[in-house]
Amino acid sequence: MTIVVRVHAHGGPEVLQVEDQNVGDPGEGDVKIRHEAIGLNYLDTYYRTGLYNAPNGLPFTPGNEGAGTVVSVGAGVSRFRVGDRVAYVGGLGAYAAERVIAADSLVRLPDEIDFKTGAAMMLKGLTAQYLLRQTFRVERGQTILFHAAAGGVGLIACQWAKHLGATVIGTVGSADKAELAKAHGCTHTINYREEDFVSRVKEITDGRLCDVVYDSVGQSTYPGSLDCLKPRGMWVSFGQSSGPIKDFNLGLLAQKGSLYACRPTLFSYITQRESLQAMADDLFHVVADGIVSIKVNQAFALKDVAEAHRALESRETTGATVLIP
Repeated sequence: MTIVVRVHAHGGPEVLQVEDQNVGDPGEGDVKIRHEAIGLNYLDTYYRTGLYNAPNGLPFTPGNEGAGTVVSVGAGVSRFRVGDRVAYVGGLGAYAAERVIAADSLVRLPDEIDFKTGAAMMLKGLTAQYLLRQTFRVERGQTILFHAAAGGVGLIACQWAKHLGATVIGTVGSADKAELAKAHGCTHTINYREEDFVSRVKEITDGRLCDVVYDSVGQSTYPGSLDCLKPRGMWVSFGQSSGPIKDFNLGLLAQKGSLYACRPTLFSYITQRESLQAMADDLFHVVADGIVSIKVNQAFALKDVAEAHRALESRETTGATVLIP
């Protein structure tokens, strides 16, 4: 028997139930792993509340990323052996001390990256990778606006973008978060609680505006994000922490300078094993070389998962948060 978190009904953090279950043995093509750390992400709250539906309905086990050790392998698995250090981002089911998962979802965790960092970096780090290197390829001399710059994805992406030679403007919600964002790649920060971010972007750029806006906030930053873009700039909406955008007006893109807009998701980029491995290799390289530092600023016991969700939703967290079985 092992500790597993289950959601039997959608709702607040109180619906996260800690139970004992037998997770079983790996089948063909699967691997059983023992988690050393589990990543906590805002995405997890979307499934918990029912904003996103779990593929197999209720009940389900939340969580999409973790790191740990292989304890057994199923038939047909040759890529991994018992004792291998692995990390993953994939289907729901991470909120458990042990889990069975498809071997194709796993990548080997380099020895120089510890388990907490591995668990905290996969979803957020691979998100930063596809945002900066694929959705809109950031190049030297460009100016980017990154909303929620002190969040888990933001702290990774802003460091990476600075390394790529971009001028990075980040929005934050407090003076402390502004200092954190500046220490992790932001050239300029904007406290959206005290300043109008559109006016400040115009001021910072002398009216030249941004090549791209990365927006995980959603409702409260739309349509302002569009007003921060140069003609033919790109608005990348990859989350909705303030709520979903309603009644998106496609005509605004024409009115505001023939803008581009997209709504990407990580899981569209990692459906192929080869793509997952290439993206992970890119991420591991920038972390191992010290280009990107992954800050695990909070750790909660898995049994205290409800408390962890409350802290996340009240914006009390910075950087990455992990759950420890």
